[in-house]
Amino acid sequence: MKIFLKILVVSLLVLLNGCSTTSEGTQYADQKPTLTLSEYFNGTLDAWGMFQDRSGKVVKRFTVVIQCKWEGDTGTLDEDFTYSDGTKQRRIWTLKKVAANKFIGTASDIVGEAIGITDGNTLHWKYVLALPVDGHVINVSMDDLMVRMDQRVMLNHTVMSKLGFKLGDISLSFSKRP
Repeated sequence: MKIFLKILVVSLLVLLNGCSTTSEGTQYADQKPTLTLSEYFNGTLDAWGMFQDRSGKVVKRFTVVIQCKWEGDTGTLDEDFTYSDGTKQRRIWTLKKVAANKFIGTASDIVGEAIGITDGNTLHWKYVLALPVDGHVINVSMDDLMVRMDQRVMLNHTVMSKLGFKLGDISLSFSKRP
């Protein structure tokens, strides 16, 4: 019976692996313009975004001014948020290139490290955000897909979840200043 279970588990793993059409980091390899983080996130960027709850209702709108610079394989993204209710927030990311298409990111409100994989014109970014809500802080999972559209514009879609349950979506549009 044990050998049968082992064969069944191995067979299922092989079958599931065979169903995968792409491996991480190759799905958008031929898409242009290529997203090179140290090139796109360099200088000043403006961004506009919104958070929608799981029903689709727009709950919060915001703008962001991002000052970006790189020294070798390490980048700093200094983000200044202004929300539609007048509140402000600042987040300073430190990004470190650790492989040809892999980045690690840290910030004061990020739990552990953010992991990012570039692929053609995209960055797939996953992390846990310590989010202040009504006087408490809750850790939420963030799953970002950033897509470079042209030399100046990049779009971002983020799914925010907690314990596997979707809380909402964030849409964001970046514009690189000339």
